[in-house]
Amino acid sequence: MDLVSNAYHCSKSLLLEVMGVSRQAYWKWQHRHPSQQETNDQLLETKIMALDKLHRHTFGSRQLADNLNLDPEILDQVGRVGRRRVKRLMDKLGIKCCVRIKQHDRIKQSEQYIKDNVLNQQFSRVNRPDEVWASDFTQLTYGTYGQYTVKLSGVLDLYSGYLLAYNVSSTETSSAAIQTFQRAFKQAGNPAPLVHTDRGSAYISRGFNDFLYQHNAKRSMSRPGTPYDNAMIERYWNEFKVSWIRTQPQPQTYQALIQLIEEGINYFNSIRRSAKRNGLTPEEYRNQAFKKPITA
Repeated sequence: MDLVSNAYHCSKSLLLEVMGVSRQAYWKWQHRHPSQQETNDQLLETKIMALDKLHRHTFGSRQLADNLNLDPEILDQVGRVGRRRVKRLMDKLGIKCCVRIKQHDRIKQSEQYIKDNVLNQQFSRVNRPDEVWASDFTQLTYGTYGQYTVKLSGVLDLYSGYLLAYNVSSTETSSAAIQTFQRAFKQAGNPAPLVHTDRGSAYISRGFNDFLYQHNAKRSMSRPGTPYDNAMIERYWNEFKVSWIRTQPQPQTYQALIQLIEEGINYFNSIRRSAKRNGLTPEEYRNQAFKKPITA
C-alpha cells in the first residue's frame, strides 16, 4: 500500500476509498498477528513440502500424516495431525500424490495370455517351499540427484519369504522377467510352482508365459486394480526400500547401486529374523523345511 501510494503521489485515503476499504479495517489488517492455528498451519506446510520433495511426490495424505506424527517438532508445537487436515493443506499447496495410472485398454492379442487369480490372496495356505512364487518389478534410482532409474525384479518364495533371484534392467520387459525366473529355477532346482504376478506387460507377454509353460509352472494373475492380490512381493519391495535403500546414502554410480542391492537382499534373506518364522531368517526357515542346506 505504501509503495503504491508513494509511486502514484496519492494518499492512502483515496486508494482505500477506491478499494472500498475503511481506514480502520486497513489499520487492523496491517497490525494483525497470525493466530495459533495459522502459525501451526505454516509449520505444517513447510514440513509437508519438505516431505513431498524428499519422497518424490509419492506420498499421499495418509503417509504424510504418518510421517508428520513422527516429527518431534510437530508433536511438540501442533500435536497429532489428521489426514483431513493434511489433505486440506496439500490442496492449498497444489501437492498431489503421483500414482501409476491404471491401464484399462489392452491389445486384443495380449488378452489371451491373461490368467485367472488362482492364488486368490490365500497367502497363509502355502505349506512348503517352492509351492508358490510371486514376482514384481520395482523402480530404484541412483546418481547425484537420483536422476537415473533402473527396474529391479525378483522372485519371492511365499513359504519362507526368501528371495530366490533378482535382476536389474533398464526397463520392465519380458526378457528381464524371463532372466529373473531362469535364475530362480536354477537356484531352486527346477520345481513346478504356482507363479503369481500382476498384469504388467512383461508378465502377460507370450514369451514369458511360454517360458513358464516349458518349466511346468502354473499361472495366477492379480485382478485388475487389485494390488493386494500380489501383496507379498509388494510388501517385500516396500520394506526393501524403506528399511534398506532409504537408510543408506544415495548410490552415485550404477556399480554402487548393484552393491547396495546385493547387500540388501543378503540382509533380508540371511540376517533379518521374524517372529512369524519362529525367529528364523528366511534362509534358515527354508532350509529347515528341506532338512538340508540350499545349494547354489
